[in-house]
Amino acid sequence: MFGRAFDGPGGLCYNRRNMNGLFASLVGLPKIGEILSLAAALIWALAVVLFRIVGDRVDPLGINFYKNALALVLFGASMAVFGESPSAPLPGTGAAVFVLSGVLGIALSDWLFLTALVRLGAELTAIVDCAYSPFVIGLSFLFLGERMSGLQTVGVVLIVAAVLMITQKKSDARLSRRDLVSGVGLGVLAMLLTAAGIVMVKPMLPKVSLLWACTARQVGGSAGTGLLLAFHPRRREILAPLRAGGGRGLLPLTAILGAYISPMFWTAGMTYTQASIASALNQLNTIFIFVLAAVILKEKVTPLKLAAVALAFGGAVLVSASF
Repeated sequence: MFGRAFDGPGGLCYNRRNMNGLFASLVGLPKIGEILSLAAALIWALAVVLFRIVGDRVDPLGINFYKNALALVLFGASMAVFGESPSAPLPGTGAAVFVLSGVLGIALSDWLFLTALVRLGAELTAIVDCAYSPFVIGLSFLFLGERMSGLQTVGVVLIVAAVLMITQKKSDARLSRRDLVSGVGLGVLAMLLTAAGIVMVKPMLPKVSLLWACTARQVGGSAGTGLLLAFHPRRREILAPLRAGGGRGLLPLTAILGAYISPMFWTAGMTYTQASIASALNQLNTIFIFVLAAVILKEKVTPLKLAAVALAFGGAVLVSASF
């Protein structure tokens, strides 16, 4: 998922030492970090809305399998273009930890996120997505010794209030109570797994290159999704729309936008401006998704949704920013 302190959609990891080959020529432009962060949020929001459209024809597990396979090819090609070595730069089990991170944060988390997206719609999923930052902070507190400020605590409370708000009352007559509760539950679990996947590798990120880290995680994500699909009792049914060209045109475009381009813009934004500023701009994806879902998907805008998105967005800004 996107709009996160350490990770982006498609699982791209933050590392300041790389990607210069792609963005170095832009460094001299004023506010380039802020512009790239804003662009990343907009591209991810568009990808989420397109994923929702594709989800009407392709099972979420099939979507995840396709996008992960395509992203792995693109990251592998990028490594070749930039002369990156596939050899593990970490001793011992370090490489295995990155692969495991991909299993949690890409294979499992993205599958659950896409399932929640199909059940809830883009607007409500955007609100649930804001739960990512509190999970990162909580896990960092437990395992990395990081501490949370008073205002960040307020932000967590606002996000939790927004999530609880949308589960207390049906905001859309077309959405059953069962889909509402299960969709929110799956979305929250997806955010927890994504947060766990990035926190477990965060201490090692400065020791590896950006593309190696992302490719290693994508290997885990692709392998994990492949195993899930191989043992799924409905695997033939899930793959059938892909073989038949379901979502043809939209699915490749959406995968490239959400699993490759948006993460690169996210990382470059993090590189060329302060992390607190980039994180706050990234979280604008919540607003972009809300607007695009209303315009493109014709999802119903209700006072409850407006209040929840305002709470969630405000909370995410407080959680992501440094004071």
